Amino acid sequence: MTNLDIFTINENSKVSDALLKIEENTKGFVFVVDEKMSVLGIATDGDIRRKLLEGIKLDDAILFCSNRDYIKANTYTPREVLLKQLDHKIKVIPVLDDQNCLVSLISKDHLPEVDEQKIYARAKSPVRISFGGGGSDTSNYFREHNGAVINATISLYSHSTLKRREDKRILIRSLDLNDSIEFADLGELLKYHGKFALIQSVIKAVKPSFGFELFIHSDFPMNSGLGGSAVVTSSILGCFNQFRHDKWGKYDISEIAFQAERLHLGVAGGWQDQYATVFGGFNFMEFNSNQNIINPIRLNKELLLELEESLVLCYTGTTHDSGNIHDDQRKQTTDSDVKSRIQINVALTFDMRNHLLRGRLRDFGNCLDKTWELKRSFSSKISNPWLDQIYSGAIQNGAIGGKLLGAGGGGYFLFYVPPFERHKLMEWIKSEGLHYTPFIFEEDGLQSWTVREEVK
Repeated sequence: MTNLDIFTINENSKVSDALLKIEENTKGFVFVVDEKMSVLGIATDGDIRRKLLEGIKLDDAILFCSNRDYIKANTYTPREVLLKQLDHKIKVIPVLDDQNCLVSLISKDHLPEVDEQKIYARAKSPVRISFGGGGSDTSNYFREHNGAVINATISLYSHSTLKRREDKRILIRSLDLNDSIEFADLGELLKYHGKFALIQSVIKAVKPSFGFELFIHSDFPMNSGLGGSAVVTSSILGCFNQFRHDKWGKYDISEIAFQAERLHLGVAGGWQDQYATVFGGFNFMEFNSNQNIINPIRLNKELLLELEESLVLCYTGTTHDSGNIHDDQRKQTTDSDVKSRIQINVALTFDMRNHLLRGRLRDFGNCLDKTWELKRSFSSKISNPWLDQIYSGAIQNGAIGGKLLGAGGGGYFLFYVPPFERHKLMEWIKSEGLHYTPFIFEEDGLQSWTVREEVK
């Protein structure tokens, strides 16, 4: 129905001319229009027959045979409405513009195509809390000795939003950094030196062929020991993955995140953060020179809820430089005594896994105390007198175990506290000017999706 002229006739044309038009278009109707081509009504062959029986002559104007009360649509009429009207035995629907002129016809054989609209991608990736095995997930260690860690993701996230541009320009906005940058193209971005270096390293690993706008914000402070840089990296990769036909898998994204942070950016560290945020949930991870294996730990709901209520996340208000601490720790692991303590920590991680699977939460809490004592001996930069004072104060006020999360030096403490001691510990945290951060366990890791961009 592309030639609309055969479906329109001037209001002053004869009825006989209208019948010729109807015979020409073979559809059984014609639209009556004025001098400006505005549609006044529709005349069907049935309408004309009835009017002829009433006394209208073939030389009379077709306007007298037209029906002005007819179903019509415009270019904004929802497809759903059109389908409902056609399903109600309406054979044809005229689509009119703002001047009431005919622009197209809708029928069961001629429905408007659903145009492919612009989309944007969103992603969110959770932080992890690590329980044991830290230090054994570094390539420097597990090249010679098998490593193992246990961790879980919680309900604090990094969020990214990405949309493609028609040109090659790149705009990045980070609420975490409270700043934005803009580049003419990818080549210009790769020459950049500044505080957006982590994001730059991710984009260097992705090598997108299109311009884009990227917006990032996180629910947690930077350098807080929750694996935040891996979490930010993961959420960005999740967005870019939405624009790929051949989607990356979880191991792929984890490894690209490691590549971006460890190789491109050159920050020392382990492997667990990238796997934890991408895979999500409770995991027992094993590392060796050949492959890394992520083993999910399945806990029943009640046990998971009880553990959730028994853990207290305490922010010290200070941050750390995980790269410097890992650099120092890497040097220390050449010492045989440090290596033996990491091996003990790995064995303790297996015990922690078994305690969880058997529901022995108090034993799990005691292991946290042991793993902290081991961890703080790996490097002089992991703890300091003030952090030691916080830990001993928490133990004196109800906690039976805990550890500083991440590389150390600041950030978050995680404490295990029996049920009837929790209030005492929380009151002490408040009295010391520290910050309690509520959380729940997050079963999902990286989540990403696309959304149609709504027209303003």
